Amino acid sequence: MENGDLGHTRGECVSLNVGGCVYRTSLSTLRRYPDSMLGAMFRGDLPTVKDAQGNYFIDRDGTLFRYVLNFLRTSELTLPCDFKETELLRKEADFYQIEPLLQCLGDPKPSPLYPTDSYEEVVELSSTWKLSKYSNPVAVIITQLTVTTKVQSVLDAISTSFTKWNKHMMDTRDYQVSFTFGPCDHQQEVSLRVHLLEFISKAGFTIRNTRVHHMSERANENTVEHHWTFCRRTQKVHE
Repeated sequence: MENGDLGHTRGECVSLNVGGCVYRTSLSTLRRYPDSMLGAMFRGDLPTVKDAQGNYFIDRDGTLFRYVLNFLRTSELTLPCDFKETELLRKEADFYQIEPLLQCLGDPKPSPLYPTDSYEEVVELSSTWKLSKYSNPVAVIITQLTVTTKVQSVLDAISTSFTKWNKHMMDTRDYQVSFTFGPCDHQQEVSLRVHLLEFISKAGFTIRNTRVHHMSERANENTVEHHWTFCRRTQKVHE
Protein backbone atom coordinates (compact mmCIF):
# COMPACT_ATOMS: atom_id res chain seq x y z
CA MET A 1 0.00 0.00 0.00
CA GLU A 2 1.29 3.40 -0.94
CA ASN A 3 0.42 7.01 -0.53
CA GLY A 4 3.69 8.87 -0.49
CA ASP A 5 3.71 9.85 -4.18
CA LEU A 6 0.30 11.47 -4.58
CA GLY A 7 1.97 14.83 -5.10
CA HIS A 8 0.87 18.29 -4.10
CA THR A 9 -0.14 19.70 -7.51
CA ARG A 10 -3.88 19.62 -8.00
CA GLY A 11 -3.55 19.47 -11.79
CA GLU A 12 -1.12 16.56 -11.72
CA CYS A 13 -2.10 13.69 -14.01
CA VAL A 14 -3.01 10.36 -12.38
CA SER A 15 -3.46 6.94 -13.99
CA LEU A 16 -6.12 4.59 -12.60
CA ASN A 17 -6.67 0.92 -13.34
CA VAL A 18 -10.31 0.27 -12.45
CA GLY A 19 -11.19 -3.39 -12.97
CA GLY A 20 -8.78 -3.64 -15.91
CA CYS A 21 -9.79 -0.36 -17.61
CA VAL A 22 -7.12 2.35 -17.47
CA TYR A 23 -8.15 6.00 -17.06
CA ARG A 24 -6.09 9.18 -16.88
CA THR A 25 -7.34 12.23 -15.02
CA SER A 26 -6.15 14.96 -12.66
CA LEU A 27 -5.84 14.95 -8.89
CA SER A 28 -8.20 17.92 -8.72
CA THR A 29 -10.90 15.86 -10.47
CA LEU A 30 -10.49 12.93 -8.09
CA ARG A 31 -10.60 15.30 -5.11
CA ARG A 32 -13.64 17.24 -6.34
CA TYR A 33 -15.82 15.84 -3.53
CA PRO A 34 -13.60 15.78 -0.41
CA ASP A 35 -16.01 13.60 1.60
CA SER A 36 -16.00 10.85 -1.04
CA MET A 37 -13.84 7.76 -0.88
CA LEU A 38 -11.80 8.96 -3.88
CA GLY A 39 -11.33 12.34 -2.22
CA ALA A 40 -9.94 10.65 0.89
CA MET A 41 -7.86 8.16 -1.12
CA PHE A 42 -6.13 10.81 -3.19
CA ARG A 43 -5.60 13.10 -0.23
CA GLY A 44 -3.52 10.33 1.31
CA ASP A 45 -6.03 9.48 4.04
CA LEU A 46 -6.68 5.93 2.78
CA PRO A 47 -4.24 3.22 1.67
CA THR A 48 -3.75 2.83 -2.09
CA VAL A 49 -2.55 -0.06 -4.23
CA LYS A 50 -0.70 0.08 -7.57
CA ASP A 51 -0.60 -2.47 -10.38
CA ALA A 52 2.56 -3.69 -12.12
CA GLN A 53 2.51 -0.68 -14.49
CA GLY A 54 2.29 1.84 -11.66
CA ASN A 55 -1.40 2.69 -12.10
CA TYR A 56 -3.50 3.14 -8.96
CA PHE A 57 -5.65 0.01 -8.80
CA ILE A 58 -9.32 -0.11 -7.76
CA ASP A 59 -11.09 -3.46 -7.94
CA ARG A 60 -14.46 -2.23 -9.22
CA ASP A 61 -16.47 -2.16 -12.47
CA GLY A 62 -14.12 -0.52 -14.97
CA THR A 63 -16.75 0.17 -17.63
CA LEU A 64 -19.14 1.97 -15.29
CA PHE A 65 -16.30 4.06 -13.86
CA ARG A 66 -16.44 6.04 -17.11
CA TYR A 67 -19.70 7.63 -15.92
CA VAL A 68 -18.37 8.16 -12.40
CA LEU A 69 -15.29 9.95 -13.74
CA ASN A 70 -17.30 12.10 -16.15
CA PHE A 71 -19.50 13.16 -13.24
CA LEU A 72 -16.41 14.15 -11.25
CA ARG A 73 -15.23 16.22 -14.21
CA THR A 74 -18.49 18.09 -14.87
CA SER A 75 -20.76 17.55 -11.85
CA GLU A 76 -23.38 16.47 -14.38
CA LEU A 77 -24.70 12.96 -15.00
CA THR A 78 -24.95 12.12 -18.69
CA LEU A 79 -26.07 8.62 -19.66
CA PRO A 80 -26.92 7.06 -23.04
CA CYS A 81 -30.64 6.93 -23.91
CA ASP A 82 -30.55 3.14 -23.86
CA PHE A 83 -28.59 2.87 -20.61
CA LYS A 84 -29.85 -0.14 -18.63
CA GLU A 85 -27.39 -0.39 -15.73
CA THR A 86 -28.67 2.33 -13.42
CA GLU A 87 -28.86 -0.02 -10.45
CA LEU A 88 -25.26 -1.12 -10.97
CA LEU A 89 -24.12 2.49 -11.36
CA ARG A 90 -25.92 3.37 -8.13
CA LYS A 91 -23.91 0.66 -6.35
CA GLU A 92 -20.69 2.15 -7.75
CA ALA A 93 -21.69 5.64 -6.61
CA ASP A 94 -22.47 4.20 -3.18
CA PHE A 95 -19.07 2.47 -3.04
CA TYR A 96 -17.23 5.67 -3.94
CA GLN A 97 -19.47 7.62 -1.53
CA ILE A 98 -20.23 10.39 -4.04
CA GLU A 99 -23.43 11.78 -2.56
CA PRO A 100 -24.26 14.25 -5.39
CA LEU A 101 -24.06 11.39 -7.91
CA LEU A 102 -26.35 9.26 -5.74
CA GLN A 103 -28.83 12.14 -5.67
CA CYS A 104 -28.72 12.40 -9.47
CA LEU A 105 -29.42 8.68 -9.76
CA GLY A 106 -32.47 9.06 -7.53
CA ASP A 107 -33.99 6.60 -5.10
CA PRO A 108 -33.65 2.90 -5.88
CA LYS A 109 -36.60 1.09 -7.34
CA PRO A 110 -39.12 -0.22 -4.80
CA SER A 111 -38.44 -3.73 -3.58
CA PRO A 112 -40.50 -6.44 -5.26
CA LEU A 113 -43.64 -7.57 -3.48
CA TYR A 114 -43.03 -10.62 -1.33
CA PRO A 115 -45.59 -13.04 0.06
CA THR A 116 -47.20 -11.76 3.24
CA ASP A 117 -46.07 -14.90 5.08
CA SER A 118 -42.38 -14.04 4.59
CA TYR A 119 -40.07 -11.51 6.19
CA GLU A 120 -36.52 -10.23 5.79
CA GLU A 121 -33.61 -11.23 8.01
CA VAL A 122 -30.61 -8.93 8.21
CA VAL A 123 -26.95 -9.40 9.10
CA GLU A 124 -24.60 -6.41 9.36
CA LEU A 125 -20.82 -6.71 9.11
CA SER A 126 -18.51 -3.80 9.87
CA SER A 127 -14.74 -3.46 9.70
CA THR A 128 -12.87 -0.69 11.52
CA TRP A 129 -9.32 0.31 10.59
CA LYS A 130 -7.07 2.66 12.51
CA LEU A 131 -4.56 4.22 10.08
CA SER A 132 -1.35 6.02 10.99
CA LYS A 133 -1.15 9.51 9.46
CA TYR A 134 2.62 9.69 9.72
CA SER A 135 3.80 6.43 8.16
CA ASN A 136 4.75 6.29 4.48
CA PRO A 137 3.21 4.24 2.99
CA VAL A 138 0.03 4.41 5.08
CA ALA A 139 0.05 1.74 7.80
CA VAL A 140 -2.98 -0.01 9.25
CA ILE A 141 -2.32 0.11 12.99
CA ILE A 142 -5.18 -1.92 14.38
CA THR A 143 -8.43 -3.44 13.14
CA GLN A 144 -11.59 -5.11 14.41
CA LEU A 145 -14.66 -6.74 12.87
CA THR A 146 -18.22 -6.76 14.19
CA VAL A 147 -21.18 -8.93 13.15
CA THR A 148 -24.64 -7.75 14.29
CA THR A 149 -27.92 -9.60 13.78
CA LYS A 150 -31.11 -10.94 15.38
CA VAL A 151 -30.84 -14.27 13.53
CA GLN A 152 -30.21 -16.84 16.24
CA SER A 153 -28.95 -19.53 13.86
CA VAL A 154 -26.27 -17.15 12.58
CA LEU A 155 -25.24 -16.18 16.11
CA ASP A 156 -25.02 -19.83 17.17
CA ALA A 157 -22.96 -20.75 14.12
CA ILE A 158 -20.53 -17.85 14.64
CA SER A 159 -20.17 -18.78 18.29
CA THR A 160 -19.19 -22.36 17.44
CA SER A 161 -17.40 -21.90 14.09
CA PHE A 162 -14.98 -19.06 14.85
CA THR A 163 -13.53 -20.36 18.10
CA LYS A 164 -9.88 -19.55 17.31
CA TRP A 165 -10.60 -15.82 17.02
CA ASN A 166 -10.61 -13.51 20.01
CA LYS A 167 -14.20 -12.22 20.23
CA HIS A 168 -16.77 -10.93 22.68
CA MET A 169 -20.56 -10.77 22.50
CA MET A 170 -22.90 -8.01 23.61
CA ASP A 171 -26.58 -7.14 23.30
CA THR A 172 -27.38 -4.09 21.17
CA ARG A 173 -30.45 -2.17 20.03
CA ASP A 174 -33.75 -3.83 19.10
CA TYR A 175 -32.88 -7.26 20.52
CA GLN A 176 -29.86 -7.59 18.22
CA VAL A 177 -26.61 -9.21 19.29
CA SER A 178 -23.09 -8.27 18.20
CA PHE A 179 -19.94 -10.35 18.01
CA THR A 180 -16.80 -8.20 17.91
CA PHE A 181 -13.53 -9.80 16.78
CA GLY A 182 -10.23 -8.21 17.67
CA PRO A 183 -8.36 -6.08 18.05
CA CYS A 184 -6.13 -7.76 15.47
CA ASP A 185 -3.55 -6.81 12.85
CA HIS A 186 -4.43 -6.08 9.23
CA GLN A 187 -3.55 -9.53 7.83
CA GLN A 188 -5.67 -11.25 10.48
CA GLU A 189 -8.57 -8.89 9.72
CA VAL A 190 -8.41 -9.61 5.98
CA SER A 191 -8.37 -13.38 6.58
CA LEU A 192 -11.26 -13.24 9.05
CA ARG A 193 -13.28 -10.87 6.85
CA VAL A 194 -12.99 -13.28 3.89
CA HIS A 195 -14.18 -16.17 6.09
CA LEU A 196 -17.10 -14.15 7.49
CA LEU A 197 -18.24 -12.93 4.08
CA GLU A 198 -18.16 -16.50 2.77
CA PHE A 199 -19.95 -17.80 5.87
CA ILE A 200 -22.75 -15.21 5.61
CA SER A 201 -23.19 -15.81 1.87
CA LYS A 202 -23.37 -19.59 2.33
CA ALA A 203 -26.14 -19.03 4.90
CA GLY A 204 -28.29 -17.65 2.07
CA PHE A 205 -27.73 -13.92 2.58
CA THR A 206 -27.00 -11.50 -0.27
CA ILE A 207 -25.40 -8.06 -0.03
CA ARG A 208 -27.97 -5.25 0.04
CA ASN A 209 -25.50 -2.38 0.24
CA THR A 210 -21.99 -1.35 1.25
CA ARG A 211 -20.76 1.90 2.71
CA VAL A 212 -17.40 3.41 3.67
CA HIS A 213 -16.93 6.15 6.27
CA HIS A 214 -13.67 7.86 7.07
CA MET A 215 -12.92 10.29 9.88
CA SER A 216 -10.04 11.86 11.76
CA GLU A 217 -10.18 11.13 15.46
CA ARG A 218 -6.71 12.05 16.64
CA ALA A 219 -3.81 14.09 15.40
CA ASN A 220 -1.78 10.99 14.49
CA GLU A 221 -4.40 8.58 13.12
CA ASN A 222 -7.50 8.22 10.92
CA THR A 223 -10.38 5.78 11.32
CA VAL A 224 -11.99 4.08 8.33
CA GLU A 225 -15.17 2.03 8.70
CA HIS A 226 -16.49 -0.36 6.06
CA HIS A 227 -20.09 -1.59 6.40
CA TRP A 228 -21.89 -4.43 4.62
CA THR A 229 -25.61 -5.15 4.97
CA PHE A 230 -26.84 -8.66 4.05
CA CYS A 231 -30.47 -9.77 3.68
CA ARG A 232 -32.43 -12.96 3.03
CA ARG A 233 -36.14 -13.77 2.79
CA THR A 234 -37.53 -16.27 5.30
CA GLN A 235 -40.96 -17.85 5.61
CA LYS A 236 -42.92 -17.16 8.77
CA VAL A 237 -43.58 -20.18 10.95
CA HIS A 238 -47.30 -20.57 11.58
CA GLU A 239 -48.26 -22.11 14.87
